[in-house]
Amino acid sequence: MSGGTTRARVTLIWFGFLIAVITYLDRVCISAAAPYISDELHLTTGQMARVLSAFALSYALFEVPSGWLADRIGPRKVLTRIVVWWSAFTMLTGAASRYSTLLAVRFLFGAGEAGALPSGSNAVSRWFPLAERGKANGAILFGTRVGGMIGVPLVLLLIHQWGWRASFVIVGSTGLVWAVAWWVWFRDNPAQHPSVDAGELAWIQQDGAVPPHSSTPWSTLLRSPNLWAICAMYFTYGYGLYFYFTWLPTYLIRVLGFSVVSGGLLSGLPFFFAGIANLTGGWLTDALARTRGLRVARCWLGFGSFLTGAILTFASTLVADSMAKAVLLALALGSVDLALSACWSVCLDVGRRSAGVVTGFMNTFSNLGGVLTPIVVAYCVDRWQSWTIPFYVTALIYAAGAFIWLTIDPNRQLDGAAAE
Repeated sequence: MSGGTTRARVTLIWFGFLIAVITYLDRVCISAAAPYISDELHLTTGQMARVLSAFALSYALFEVPSGWLADRIGPRKVLTRIVVWWSAFTMLTGAASRYSTLLAVRFLFGAGEAGALPSGSNAVSRWFPLAERGKANGAILFGTRVGGMIGVPLVLLLIHQWGWRASFVIVGSTGLVWAVAWWVWFRDNPAQHPSVDAGELAWIQQDGAVPPHSSTPWSTLLRSPNLWAICAMYFTYGYGLYFYFTWLPTYLIRVLGFSVVSGGLLSGLPFFFAGIANLTGGWLTDALARTRGLRVARCWLGFGSFLTGAILTFASTLVADSMAKAVLLALALGSVDLALSACWSVCLDVGRRSAGVVTGFMNTFSNLGGVLTPIVVAYCVDRWQSWTIPFYVTALIYAAGAFIWLTIDPNRQLDGAAAE
């Protein structure tokens, strides 16, 4: 990264990376523990599906309000509140003694975590110029995949040592440490940070400073075709992603027949490929933006990534070997994640000072897709005893997302003006 003599914004990337790791570590904890929770609390497949969906539903409902708060009062306060809240309810998951309690705790956990990534994206829009936002988003989103990659094996190890209840307490406590450090270090306005010199501030604000606390043009935003196209595209992404958060360990261990150790490691493989794709995609979308323009950098990259993910998902249903199925599913997530930085960067392209709200809307629809995934899988398994049909559905949805990408105009901002 260029600009100035200081590099305080690199520290921000590390904060973003770490919170992304913790966010997804907390999120996948339930999927690793699901078989043990179901056995101890005597939950049916349908009940466990509703528990898994409860997080996504509340996350979706509270995503826009949390993103709006980040725009209005800044990500310093909002992210601190978010992390403390979700850490508490992650730990309380370990105290659930019945289905109804577990359902309520997971719903409140999702409500608390809502807005984490939009608030982080808002911080990126304040601290990074346009030319660096793809790489910054890619590095932070890489953290989500590291969390997903290490989450299942780590939680299975914790469960083996101390039981599933203790695993939630241990995982949840990590967020509290991050929240304290964030509150002490971060400032909403980089001009107010003692570690940012004049040269770095000029570099950050080369595209114009983002107002620290901005109002939201709701009527303009809600009439924007770009916003709804972005939301529809990210719905398809979220639908496919949530299988990896919810049913993947169960599918690998109880359907494909892998051992707990092998299944745990293979559960991390999709996130390994996705992590590499996040870093590569962040660099690629910035490079394409400089040389080929925003439409190629965002839309055509997204089209190719999503369509390849659809093909790989469908291919997993055609092979008989269990390992081949697991690897193809892992590669499918990696393919789609190549466009993940472009997804978040396009929100900054069109949203500008309303980046928190735009990313909040986008992520809301992702989680609405995530609400459906566990339920659709459970329905197909219960009604038709089929784990293949859900993958057909996912492949079709990914393919739809690929073509929706082509309807997005990253050069058109919410106020109708052309991007600079």
